[in-house]
Amino acid sequence: MSSSAAARENGLRPEVARIRNVSKKFTIRKDSSIKERVVTLGRAGRRHKKEFWALRDVTLDIYAGETIGLIGHNGSGKSTLLKVIGGIVEPTSGTVEERGRLAALLELGAGFHPDLTGRENVFLNASVLGLSREETEAQFDDIVAFASIGDFIDTQVKFYSSGMYVRLAFAVAVHTDPDVLLVDEVLAVGDEAFQRKCMDRIRDFQQQGRTIILVSHSLDQVMELCGRCVLLHHGEVIFDGKPPTAVARFRDLLEERRLAERAAVETSAPHATGAVTGVSAVVAGREPGAALQPGDDLEIRLTVEASRLDEWGCRIQIDDKMGQKMFVTGTDWLETPVPPIDGRGEVSFVLKSPALGGGKYFVNATLIDDQGNDLHNIMQATSFNVEFDPQATGYLRIAVEGSATTGS
Repeated sequence: MSSSAAARENGLRPEVARIRNVSKKFTIRKDSSIKERVVTLGRAGRRHKKEFWALRDVTLDIYAGETIGLIGHNGSGKSTLLKVIGGIVEPTSGTVEERGRLAALLELGAGFHPDLTGRENVFLNASVLGLSREETEAQFDDIVAFASIGDFIDTQVKFYSSGMYVRLAFAVAVHTDPDVLLVDEVLAVGDEAFQRKCMDRIRDFQQQGRTIILVSHSLDQVMELCGRCVLLHHGEVIFDGKPPTAVARFRDLLEERRLAERAAVETSAPHATGAVTGVSAVVAGREPGAALQPGDDLEIRLTVEASRLDEWGCRIQIDDKMGQKMFVTGTDWLETPVPPIDGRGEVSFVLKSPALGGGKYFVNATLIDDQGNDLHNIMQATSFNVEFDPQATGYLRIAVEGSATTGS
């Protein structure tokens, strides 16, 4: 979804941030000590510097009431973009225009002083975030209650546990009454009870029509909270639209990188008996890489090479994104005739209308002997996507009919 498409979808809702052609360059120094810098100064200094573009020509329109997820691999520019929007980092080029009060949950407790008490730090941090003393006094009891630190409010924060520290910092930030909330990987702070409290506060903000821009590595969290998702790759926006599509594309990028990294470290040493040398997962009747949709068949093909095997077979296992086993079958269990092999052979498994829930799945492939013992296996040899079900979520796709009645 382009910025113009986002504008059409958001109708007459006002913009709260307009980002135009924003790029950000950082200079990374390779000489780490003062002595090294003095030695390299004036002679080969340029060779000890490297330019890194964290953002490249980013253009976005953000509208009131949206919850937007920023996703991408480490180093893709997510946090930098959030800091640019928050005014913490100046862009190298481009412009950012904003309206309304903005609260940034980026580095919790950045305004805290270790020698001050929790009470003193609440007023200090709240003033940094734009609250007057009167506004902070009005919110103070709620902040302390939210942080759940009780009698420790008048203790110096240098004696706080890490959990108490971030709870108090989060409590201050979410009580600043922001129009736009910037959140960078801080919804995982504290224990489970506090995390639930954080999520409840985020949902309260959504119901109040506030704008939330969220960076998270938890793709399930992004799917749950966000109505729009921006995928960054090497500092560029490569997708802006619905979260299920953005998450699927991001997982494809992660899979491409994983396979490239594995290929770089794999050796070419031959296996003593034989090996699975190729695995593919193709949706029947669709172009390569297409997502599996209801009613589609999935064909998983294995290429096997061996010097001489008279009795052999193959098995496949399908795992979800967390590595949980979803399905296993094999030529031995299916009683599929397998001729002797001396060179190259192929095995095909056609899964008829697999009722898998939406998401990315991985295929493990194994070459076995006549006793079912493993001769060679490849974990996560390939992957495929399943179209998300707009009516349900989970591991399975099940047809459901709903009805409702009311009494008089």
